[in-house]
Amino acid sequence: MDVLWGRKAPRGRGPRPQLTVEQIVGAAVEIADADGLATVTMQRLADRFGFTAMSLYRYVPGRPELVTLMIDAAMGAAPAGDRPEEWRLALHAWAIDLHTVFRRHPWLASATLQARPLGPHELSWIERAVATLRGTGLTGPEQVDAALVIVGHLRTAVQAEAGIAADDGARLAAGLHETLREHATDFPALAEAAADGAFGPHDNDGFAFGLRCILDGLAATIAARDEAH
Repeated sequence: MDVLWGRKAPRGRGPRPQLTVEQIVGAAVEIADADGLATVTMQRLADRFGFTAMSLYRYVPGRPELVTLMIDAAMGAAPAGDRPEEWRLALHAWAIDLHTVFRRHPWLASATLQARPLGPHELSWIERAVATLRGTGLTGPEQVDAALVIVGHLRTAVQAEAGIAADDGARLAAGLHETLREHATDFPALAEAAADGAFGPHDNDGFAFGLRCILDGLAATIAARDEAH
């Protein structure tokens, strides 16, 4: 996908294009942010610009390619700036930054599960994570896997958050607490956990706790490698 990397085919004869790929992708991202990825169709985009759906294929080969472009545009380049030198602090900061992007565009959580070419912006995020782990003793594949484990964790957190409205979440939690109180003898461990605050409003503690566990595991692995050498 040359267009993903900003490479454009030479313009042939004919009328000058009235749209740009950037305009189409930007509009598609706006629609996905407002109404979900499933609502992004070539016809809806064409209606927005006052064109026919077929005319958009002059700019974007098809919907799969459009979604790939949307992902890269929505993610944007990984922020550079000053980052901590210590790998754990740097990787934690990276995870928080990426989590913020995914929360801003919740459809990214499902869209990024699909097989597709990776664009420059998406690769810049992976590059930043892997760069923080260089020199830690982890192998190259382990460095990439560590980044992908964190991406999987934050993807799940964003999907869970986006899938349940705050009011619905509170109602479901209250119902589950009541169920566990009534059936405490059948589910004693869950009843005890619920009494201690589980299944309640965590203010995103689930994501933070999971991230901390992943980083703890990486720290233990790195420390073991250091001791072995």
